[in-house]
Amino acid sequence: MKVIFTCGGTAGHVNPALALAGYMREKDAGTQILFVGAERGLERDLIAHTDYPFRTVNISSFHRSFRLAEIKHNLVSLKNLAHAEREANAILNDFKPDLIVGTGGYASYPLVRYGAKAGIPTAVHESNIVPGLTTRQLEPHCDRIMVGFEDCRAHYRHPEKVVVTGTPVRGDFFALSKQQAKEKLGVNDGRKLIVSFWGSLGSNAMNRAMADFLALESVKEPFYHIHGVGEICWSSMQQWLSDDSVDLSAHPALQVREYIYDMAAVMRAADLVICRAGASTLSELTALGVPAILVPSPNVTNHHQEKNAALLGDHGAALVLAEEGLDGKKLFAAAAGLLRDDARMVRMADSMAQLGIRDATERIYHTVMALVK
Repeated sequence: MKVIFTCGGTAGHVNPALALAGYMREKDAGTQILFVGAERGLERDLIAHTDYPFRTVNISSFHRSFRLAEIKHNLVSLKNLAHAEREANAILNDFKPDLIVGTGGYASYPLVRYGAKAGIPTAVHESNIVPGLTTRQLEPHCDRIMVGFEDCRAHYRHPEKVVVTGTPVRGDFFALSKQQAKEKLGVNDGRKLIVSFWGSLGSNAMNRAMADFLALESVKEPFYHIHGVGEICWSSMQQWLSDDSVDLSAHPALQVREYIYDMAAVMRAADLVICRAGASTLSELTALGVPAILVPSPNVTNHHQEKNAALLGDHGAALVLAEEGLDGKKLFAAAAGLLRDDARMVRMADSMAQLGIRDATERIYHTVMALVK
């Protein structure tokens, strides 16, 4: 069987495709897989670390603004879309796929759209709670739309096409029990573990707040805390901690890292996670059943993170705080209040776990394979 995976823009769009591609190869080593994305997209770099072939289409995003610069950008994008149709059809004719799976991002539009037009079975996976522009445009044309939560179904015009599969989470997140993860990290003396991060790049505003949070923690060290700063904020974080008179070497319970490379073990050991509300992170939280404080990024297109966070908040699985007006003192008070309320933490963990789908990759596999049988 020949399968095209098409995706791009963020790791949250690419990783589900990689998970499914790997699962398909496990089931049938003879499966031929081709990845297709944008020429300048992040997907090129991510796929380069695998042995999958990669081809590109010349496509760019559309901006939701009437400023002159954005109008000019959108005119270029319209021109690129015309080129992308020819490039997509050339790829379809060369590879002759039996199935096309899009996992989000504007780069996935041409192959799904023109593949469907050619009569090739097509499926789209949408990891956000509310469908993005590309998914909305593809909804009338694709055969199946796979989503993370039952609540997502209400946001589609063709709910009969929607299948609740969940979003894939790496298997190593389940390799250890919670107690084993705590022992591996050396955080097993009975104190609760807070894990916090603001994405791979980080956030200046929220890292500034987290420096004040850590300063408050350092007084008595009531909790263990592992914080991932992110690439762009690392040097600033050192200065902020110095300004707050926090010497981390004197506080072994507090770990500040540029990046949390062992995220699977760290998330597994966590009692409370403080983070943004990206779709991949929410899938990990729900699969593990870890209570969270979510501070959605206000800078994400179409307010996707705010909508993602609202679903978990509405189900009682997370406490949602707006970034505006939030400082370290308020954030620390919220975290400490939760961690000292055992009954509420149990309810949040149960609610989070009820939303989780651990076998998402298998569900997606069966959904797409049903299209070609």
